[in-house]
Amino acid sequence: MMMSSLAEGYRSLVIGSSGGIGSAVAELLEADERCSEVIGLSRSTDGLDITDERSVQDTIGRLDGEFHLIFCATGALTIDGTGPEKALKQLSPDAMMKQFALNALGPALVMKHVSARLPRRERGLMAFLSARVGSIGDNHLGGWISYRASKAALKQIIRTASIEISRTHRSPSWRQCIPGPSPPPLAMTMATVVIGFDRPRARPECFPFWIDFSRSRAATSMPMMARVSSGEAQDSQGHAWGAFLS
Repeated sequence: MMMSSLAEGYRSLVIGSSGGIGSAVAELLEADERCSEVIGLSRSTDGLDITDERSVQDTIGRLDGEFHLIFCATGALTIDGTGPEKALKQLSPDAMMKQFALNALGPALVMKHVSARLPRRERGLMAFLSARVGSIGDNHLGGWISYRASKAALKQIIRTASIEISRTHRSPSWRQCIPGPSPPPLAMTMATVVIGFDRPRARPECFPFWIDFSRSRAATSMPMMARVSSGEAQDSQGHAWGAFLS
């Protein structure tokens, strides 16, 4: 079973479904017999621009009903042909703003407008694709300032939003499995996946996984998302690591 912690006949929404990871996630969910519907949204198929609030609001507003699983697979390392900085002297205000717009602001706008679509009385899960290089405590190599900072911001956004959403959303069925209060319905799955990059860019510091490998990782790690505390991170092997801002 793909997502056995979710209700039978659960509905899924995949944002960024035309990308390498998003399409792989959508395919996995479509193959799950317990999933009754998978809706995919992307810029190429729906004109969705996650950096524009009107676009996000209008696109989400055209959807009906609740979604038990919302997976946001957006983000980029290279934007408009500009790759990550290797040194401070390469830092560009325009490039940094674009990194924050796509990797931090965009997911925040998605949270704002789709969180109301999570079920209040059933188990729900919202997941965002991030990167281990966004960890402050795990940064020993430097470089990639704009990208690292945008992903660190995303983690703080997710953590803060998860606390707020936990006050209004509960999961009785989950409480039966884990003693004590039910965990909030917002979690994050993460993996740095290099898609379409040349080999020279696939360095050890970015923990690259090629798309064919990432698909198999998604198949094994997605069912384990429910084991991670809300607002914390999970890598592509299903391992939780929550000290991302230490």
